[in-house]
Amino acid sequence: MSTLTLPRTTAGGTAELPAERAPLTKKQTAADHPTWCPGCGDFSVLALYYKLIEKRKLDHEKICTVAGIGCSSRFPYFVQAHGAHFIHGRALAFASGVSLSRPDLHVFVFGGDGDAFSIGGNHFNHTARKNVKLTYIVMDNFVYGLTKKQTSPTSPIGFKSKTDVWGSQDRPINPMKQAIAAGATFVARSTATNIPHLLKMMEAAMDHDGFSYIECLSECIEFYPGAFDAANPRKGGAFPEIPADHDVTDEYAAYKLADQTWPGAFGLFYQVQRPTKNANEAKIIADHRAKVEGQADWQILKKNFDRMK
Repeated sequence: MSTLTLPRTTAGGTAELPAERAPLTKKQTAADHPTWCPGCGDFSVLALYYKLIEKRKLDHEKICTVAGIGCSSRFPYFVQAHGAHFIHGRALAFASGVSLSRPDLHVFVFGGDGDAFSIGGNHFNHTARKNVKLTYIVMDNFVYGLTKKQTSPTSPIGFKSKTDVWGSQDRPINPMKQAIAAGATFVARSTATNIPHLLKMMEAAMDHDGFSYIECLSECIEFYPGAFDAANPRKGGAFPEIPADHDVTDEYAAYKLADQTWPGAFGLFYQVQRPTKNANEAKIIADHRAKVEGQADWQILKKNFDRMK
């Protein structure tokens, strides 16, 4: 791990400023060895996360990696920094508390389509509408992989699984439309096979002041191989990027992009600036503190008790 260099005083009594810390390398950032199936798209996302940390010169103690349950949710084990592997579907609830209590941290949340849109769907909607400042990357593979091939909220109609042996008849959700409708202020889409594009989206999401969401198509080579061939030029597919003249502040234009025929478009669909939950909470705290400025704790407590009489 990198170490923090404290200021020191010279013989003449002059304080020297600490030397600038060198960017973390992958070796310093990596923790446990990833345990995904060989060929899983999640390896690419993890490698880019390491690269993002190094490129943006983030320090160990300024990063927080949070995840729920699922194959992709093992991220906190693989990163040498603050982090938590939380309960199924509740990663955003936990991460919201981290973001609100520690505004100095870069909070990254990782999950899959089941964790994000099934058991965690409620938290996804409310974290988006509250505009909590954090980055949420969902590695969508259209299947429950960790529990060995069940239909997920994004599985296409006709997909045969252990829970739909005859083929799924339920209409899958559209994560992009849902994110925009819920109130997310940054909505982007990429794939684990297009490394430069995904890194670009991750950087933009990290810089956004608010709730930033990225849908990353990440193939499950064990239980849904070939699911995203249509979006992979190396497998005969296409990777249509969003036109440069697209107005990212136009919500209705973003809906139209999100409603395109599969595999759809890739890039930044929607981005607007709106007060964050973090800023709103900070203002409430500051306003209340101003009302009791200069008072001792016991005086504040007494006033509260007096109001209850």
